[in-house]
Amino acid sequence: MANFESPLSGKILELNLEVGQQVNEDDEVIVIEAMKMENPIYCPESGTVKELKVKVGDQVNEGDILAVIE
Repeated sequence: MANFESPLSGKILELNLEVGQQVNEDDEVIVIEAMKMENPIYCPESGTVKELKVKVGDQVNEGDILAVIE
């Protein structure tokens, strides 16, 4: 199991993940707005989403856990 951490601080604009979903490394799964720019966030590894720690509209800081992937 691995924690999927935010690479930057900002606001979650899009969340293309669901618990139980299969994801692949480098899939674009989240969009974070930082400094008025939309930044795509890519999945760090392949696996199954076990838990989501954020929702659209949440503010996150660099290093916050976004999801747990197994």
